[in-house]
Amino acid sequence: MRAPRRSRRRAARATYLLPQAETSARWARHLTTTFLTRGCGGGVSGDQVKDATLVVSELVTNATRHGHSGCRLRLHVDPGLVTVEVEDDSPICPRLCSPLETDESGRGIVMVRELTQHFAVRCGPGGGKTVQAVLAAS
Repeated sequence: MRAPRRSRRRAARATYLLPQAETSARWARHLTTTFLTRGCGGGVSGDQVKDATLVVSELVTNATRHGHSGCRLRLHVDPGLVTVEVEDDSPICPRLCSPLETDESGRGIVMVRELTQHFAVRCGPGGGKTVQAVLAAS
């Protein structure tokens, strides 16, 4: 007699190239929602989809606006985790300090850090950087 087989979800990945354009963040939100709800094989909660979409929007906006380049969006789903990576060509790291009450911008990275279990910025050898945010299951 055989033991019943447990189905194990495999990791799913997607990579998208986005231009330096005002519409890139909107397109990234659409791609993220579609991938997490249909393309990765399931296992992603509705809260993770919402949080990941918000994180992607902020990171892609920063990459295209402040990085002065297009960007590469990578999504990786493991059981219980969604990893978002946005890579751009700019060597300038995002501002990681808390904004003052009078600042008109600068709250996005603070929000991303609050929504994620892990947040990191890695500088690449060619001068660009990758911003990584990992969201855990709620």
